[in-house]
Amino acid sequence: MPRAQLCRSTLITIAGMFLATSLTRGVFAQTSIPIGVKNVVLVHGAWADGSSWSKVIPLLEARGLHVVAVQNPLTSFAEDVAATNRTIDSQDGPVLLVGHSYGGAVITEAGNNPKVVGLVYVAAFAPDTGESAGGLAKPYGPTPGIAELRPIADGFLVITPKGVLEDFAQDLSLAEKAEMIATQGETQGAVLGATITTAAWRTKPSWFVIASNDRMIAPEQERVTVKRMNARTLTLPTSHVAMLAMPKEVAAFIADAATGPVNSAPAGN
Repeated sequence: MPRAQLCRSTLITIAGMFLATSLTRGVFAQTSIPIGVKNVVLVHGAWADGSSWSKVIPLLEARGLHVVAVQNPLTSFAEDVAATNRTIDSQDGPVLLVGHSYGGAVITEAGNNPKVVGLVYVAAFAPDTGESAGGLAKPYGPTPGIAELRPIADGFLVITPKGVLEDFAQDLSLAEKAEMIATQGETQGAVLGATITTAAWRTKPSWFVIASNDRMIAPEQERVTVKRMNARTLTLPTSHVAMLAMPKEVAAFIADAATGPVNSAPAGN
């Protein structure tokens, strides 16, 4: 082979090796690039309101994050998703979306918003496409807290004071429990049967706080959900309201999700 052709062939080979190496590095780097999110949107669950994040908000803001808590109307799943999307759309950049309890179903749907780059579930439901929060819980049977739900007018449900004291927030102070009883959001029962159109956790990184003493959502359900999602996980020995029982730990977990590396791949199947 003439020297010119040999040199050209060698250069092409080297270039090909360099390109292949670069592509390989790019794929590897994709799992370790920091999200660098500054906007955190918090979504409360049923029988609650935005104040359920009151202890976490100042801790996140102290880390330089911009935090907004959605006030879901709890009148229908579609309206809760719409309220969450309005808040997401009003942010000036990418969003880390955080949901507690039923709020996990809301972020699973609203998380398809293009601004959302990651999802954090706190003792939450994370239904798959075509599933509902209520359907997800069915195989595990009624928890003690669910037995304390009572119907009121127009299909709405409330949780009894006993349910708050013993099952919803059993590890909070009596004063905090009294406040939760006074401020609980009446919740339309139909929201628990609403199905997910597209599960955002299938395509976006996810994190999950398991509350090992949860008496509203079965802890085993949370563990199975985490495995299916392939989510990064933090297990805390708390009641259903982990963000109020152990706010420092929950806030640190959320902040790490917002500013740390993405080491969790989305679920593959």
